Amino acid sequence: MTDADAAYRIRGGARLEGAITVSGAKNAAMPCMAAALLTDEPCVIENVPEIGDVLLFAEILEALGADVEFDPGTHCAEVRTGAVANLGHVPPDRLVANQRASFLVMGPLLARLGHAACGAPGGDVIGQRPLDVHLTGFIALGADVGREGGRMVATAPRGLAGDRVVLDYPSVLGTENLLLAAVLADGRTEIVNAAAEPEVFCLAQMLLAMGAKIEGAGTHTIRIDGVDRLNGVVHELIPDRIETGTLAVAAAVTRGDVTLSGAQPRHVDALLAKLGAAGVKIEEGPTELVIRGAPALEATNVQAVPYPGLATDLQALMTTLLTQANGVSVIHERVFENRLQYVGELRKLGARIVTAGTTAIVQGPAPLHGSTVHGLDVRAAAALIVAGLASEGETELLGIDHLERGYEHLDVKLRDLGADVSRLDLAPVG
Repeated sequence: MTDADAAYRIRGGARLEGAITVSGAKNAAMPCMAAALLTDEPCVIENVPEIGDVLLFAEILEALGADVEFDPGTHCAEVRTGAVANLGHVPPDRLVANQRASFLVMGPLLARLGHAACGAPGGDVIGQRPLDVHLTGFIALGADVGREGGRMVATAPRGLAGDRVVLDYPSVLGTENLLLAAVLADGRTEIVNAAAEPEVFCLAQMLLAMGAKIEGAGTHTIRIDGVDRLNGVVHELIPDRIETGTLAVAAAVTRGDVTLSGAQPRHVDALLAKLGAAGVKIEEGPTELVIRGAPALEATNVQAVPYPGLATDLQALMTTLLTQANGVSVIHERVFENRLQYVGELRKLGARIVTAGTTAIVQGPAPLHGSTVHGLDVRAAAALIVAGLASEGETELLGIDHLERGYEHLDVKLRDLGADVSRLDLAPVG
């Protein structure tokens, strides 16, 4: 039985209460696992979430010749690549077609082997995510880049050389791939207009512990002085700020009282500001957030932009929350042009939303009623679960294969907080 043969049933009306621990960051796990390709010594990564994307990326690394051991009980992943001769340079097309982050193997393979190739990476269909930032960066570092069939190929038989690289836009994966390539390049690399997301900083911290020389990670200018080799490391992932935001919005929309342990409040500053503007009560500790829903929510305007602004991955969740707020809210998506596809699914539940391009206008509060809806991508599916919690009656969420790629046992965590959410196995058609 695959995730495509399953669904979530959500019965609305429950108020979420209690405490839950946030999982390790999905979007930090894959780049840090890719970093293990840069050394012949073992790398142990802690706080790794048990999610579909991590398991798929482990399979990609194994296909390249790495040995990956992941223990869901301890949330530890050990990656051993051994000698260069053990590594292949082309991950299987059938695997990379299902994951955008698979392209992150290009940087470390190019740096360590002098050549790398990768098919067109897949992932959620949420808008244009061209590979230009990655490829122009590799070219700036001295690689020859071309295409062979459906694969991008990069070669640097004489090694990479540091240079100044100005990114067209602050791509997270592009910044990470260039970091992974530049740490073994000859000389200094400067990445200008780099992504400043916490996941980029997390990767840089791992690379520093492996012996890399990096300055400025977490800002929009990163400087890397290449080294000859890197060593193994034990590195702990940061908490998942998107899961933090998802659970915070779920607490707020149900007028709940939820403590999120192991969170990093500073990573979700923009979300907390908007939740506060909507009337949600928030208490912060160094590694803890308490979210208390208000008796009545108030409309507010939202823009999804690169970090430190509100994450695009939280935009659908904020839109869902604002369907329950008094007044008109306007949401602008500034990152991905197709990120509002979920709006039609929210309308099935009774949401009053109109869209114009990448802008959504929400009239609230709208009484929501259970229906059958489809999660079109990982974050849209999470938003629909939250909408189900706020709906009267029963909601059936299809497409949970998307959701389980990016969230570790979200249904279990919600049940632990008092939600009525169950996983259903669906009978195959035909």
